[in-house]
Amino acid sequence: MSFYTRDITAWHSPNLNEPMEIVKYGRWGRPLLFFPTAAADYLEYERFQVIEVLRPFIEQGLIKVYSINSINQKSWMNSKVSPNEKMSRQIEWDHYISEEVVPFIRHDCRNASVKVAVAGASFGAFHAFNTICRYPQLFDTCLAMSGFYDLAPYAEDCEHPELYFHNPSAYLPNLDDNYYLPLLQQSCDIHILTGQGAYEAPDESRRISAILFDRGIDHNLDIWGHDIEHDWPTWRKMLRHYVGDRLNW
Repeated sequence: MSFYTRDITAWHSPNLNEPMEIVKYGRWGRPLLFFPTAAADYLEYERFQVIEVLRPFIEQGLIKVYSINSINQKSWMNSKVSPNEKMSRQIEWDHYISEEVVPFIRHDCRNASVKVAVAGASFGAFHAFNTICRYPQLFDTCLAMSGFYDLAPYAEDCEHPELYFHNPSAYLPNLDDNYYLPLLQQSCDIHILTGQGAYEAPDESRRISAILFDRGIDHNLDIWGHDIEHDWPTWRKMLRHYVGDRLNW
């Protein structure tokens, strides 16, 4: 019996004030939420054959995969709006994820307390990592592939007071509370993956790994070879390896 299905749902997001689509693959299993790269949409992982790579695990009912739209083209990658407007859009998207997407996934999984795994490549890796760090009570697993983890290059001249709290390279070194830090230390399975080939930036992964280590947050830094480039073949290999062999689903 195959648990593979493909369903698209959309609703008008009250946080973003626009229609937002979400695609779901599978009827049963641990929920895994994908964040698109750069300015891409919710079907990007399907177009680049990631869903096909994960299909055996979806068919077995090990995972249910969800994918949402990016808002980077209206925020960090939009040269026509001010840095503060970009940050405001990021905040709205953050609320969309925590207040709309997570409840949707929990309802779909018929489990009001299930924690969600997140994954993403490139800019999607930043969003996946930032999301689990901000909401370890909602998310418990992160696969961040070929990412960067410092918003500073995209937020030049931004004076928004919330920027600090959405930039993990800024807030994580100072995290010492009695709620979020213990959750990250004890309840989250974080994997920072990168290659060393063309257009990869392994030092970005090393830097965030050092911050996590300093905070006592257990994680896995996995640096692949110099033949591993910043491209979809890399991310398909990484996902196949981790979803199939490394993670306890």
